[in-house]
Amino acid sequence: MVEAETFEFLADLAANNRKAWMDAHRPERDDALRNFMGIAITLHDYADRFDPYLADAKFKPKQSYSKFFQESRDRLGRDLYRAEVDVFANAGNPDEEVGYYLHIEPGNCHAGAGLFRPSKVGLAALHRRLQDEPKGLDEIVADPDFKAVFADGIVTRKMLSTVPSGFDDKDPAAPYLKMVGLGCRKDLPDALLLDDDAIDELIDIFRAASPLVRFFA
Repeated sequence: MVEAETFEFLADLAANNRKAWMDAHRPERDDALRNFMGIAITLHDYADRFDPYLADAKFKPKQSYSKFFQESRDRLGRDLYRAEVDVFANAGNPDEEVGYYLHIEPGNCHAGAGLFRPSKVGLAALHRRLQDEPKGLDEIVADPDFKAVFADGIVTRKMLSTVPSGFDDKDPAAPYLKMVGLGCRKDLPDALLLDDDAIDELIDIFRAASPLVRFFA
């Protein structure tokens, strides 16, 4: 699944987040990119075991993992590159579609589903769905199979203090409307992902997350 050299490259990139260093380590970067694409292909090949809709969707390998370079508007801090990568098992651009993901970062790996870095278009689509069925996410979170895997329920990378303009704080979906992107995650040890049999664990995680994806699909 994840190659040991990929973990090493990401750790080194985190410690040397400069263009000169990246330019000097292009072979290692390219090897990591091949690893990410291979993981994306594997996830799609096994998609019929957790989401038949995904299995039938057109697959775009080059759009199935996040890129290292960070645009200035997306940066958190001063780092030019992301030293972690999300590999997506969805049918299109991960910036626009809710899908399954494997987050690869030394010491902080996890898997689940959602849309954590939505564009304005993607965020608007999430809001429309929440307006259509404001109690839908509560029902998913309450499901025993979902709770058994995702103890923290629905999570976000950024929470607003109030609902966005145009929404009511008393809206039943207000807690989710305050989330700038949302999803679910299950923490994974790095050692697990070094084993090819990790696909079995990921299938179980994605199967539990599938109601969340289908709610927004």
